[in-house]
Amino acid sequence: MSSSCSGLSRVLVAVATALVSASSPCLQAWGPPGVQYGQPGRSVMLCCPGVTAGTPVFWFRDGEPRLLQGPDSGLGNELVLAQVDSTDEGTYTCRTLDGALVGTVTLQLGYPPARPVVSCRAADYENFSCTWSSSQVSGLPTRYLTSYRKKMVPGADGQRMSPSTGPWPCPQDPLGTARCVVHGAEFWSQYRINVTEVNPLGASTRLLDVSLQSILRPDPPQGLRVESVTGYPRRLRASWTYPASWPRQPHFLLKFRLQYRPAQHPAWSTVEPAGLEEVITDAVAGLPHAVRVSARDFLDAGTWSAWSPEAWGTPSTAGPLLKDIPAGGQLHKQLEAEPQADSPTPPRPSLQPDPQPLDHRDPLEQVAVLASLGIFSFLGLVAGALALGLWETAAFLCPRLRLRRGGKDGPQKSGFLAPMIPVDKLPGTPNL
Repeated sequence: MSSSCSGLSRVLVAVATALVSASSPCLQAWGPPGVQYGQPGRSVMLCCPGVTAGTPVFWFRDGEPRLLQGPDSGLGNELVLAQVDSTDEGTYTCRTLDGALVGTVTLQLGYPPARPVVSCRAADYENFSCTWSSSQVSGLPTRYLTSYRKKMVPGADGQRMSPSTGPWPCPQDPLGTARCVVHGAEFWSQYRINVTEVNPLGASTRLLDVSLQSILRPDPPQGLRVESVTGYPRRLRASWTYPASWPRQPHFLLKFRLQYRPAQHPAWSTVEPAGLEEVITDAVAGLPHAVRVSARDFLDAGTWSAWSPEAWGTPSTAGPLLKDIPAGGQLHKQLEAEPQADSPTPPRPSLQPDPQPLDHRDPLEQVAVLASLGIFSFLGLVAGALALGLWETAAFLCPRLRLRRGGKDGPQKSGFLAPMIPVDKLPGTPNL
């Protein structure tokens, strides 16, 4: 019962406030003193400041002698302008019956607020921020009221409000900007954001339901560095750090993806490093490379961060060349002379796109491929030799098997392998 009475009292207060506002059209709670607001195409009532309500006055347009409204209009200190437009904007003056200047009023036209456009993002798993913008230009001074509350979980007590669910104000940081921040949010909870746009002609509200899991988007990684690897003309080492806004905790880690490309090629190559460092093994020798990196929650909550600013690096050239010089019967190695200052500078690589595809194979990879081919060839030769040996063995044994089968199953040919027939079996031979 007390809850019903409390809700009814709120409704009565709201109605009373609306009635007071309707009966007092000259209330000024916006902008500098002496400024009143109206909407094009609507009637506007101006009030003369400095006199009590109902006091008859003369109304003039500032700088014009023409009388707009006299004291016999019956409107007292109020001036009514019907269906105003941009030509009615400006300053109006009001004078008493004896001609004394009482005050001035400036009319400014605009439109009521529309529902703002709101979006939220969580840069970590503890806090999130919401930004907004007006969906239409009102032309009037505008304020925003921001609040949030935790959404109720459906159930037996789901329809009851409690202090633990809010609402709470969403502080605008800094004050007056189109951004508010919620600190200490719960990662597994859902929240309802309320952003209300208010101007002298009304108010409009936007409600947005968010969860940290869906709006999580880390800031880009920081401190990206790209360094050459000495002695490896096709390698670059990239390293970076976590964004400063992401707390380093064992339960909420980030994973990364890295993209790189040589300066003369528009297409990016993408890898997903296992940590905070990656060695690129297929860089193009002698060409500068652009590298960038982004981050995401390691359990794929939310979305990938924006790309970090690009960092550039060039693979190291080959080590100093050595050439053998005979001297006194011994070989002495001398470093190849460096180019003189007056020698022509070698041309720099072109930065224009190259339509030819890149050869991304590493020399070590090529050696491994050749070794694999050699092993497979050797195994093939061994298998062939074994097959040939088995075939020859089978060819040697098959005639003898046929001979034995012929002695049992049919007559043998005369004179064919006679020594293999026992002598005691020959016809006409006496039995010794």
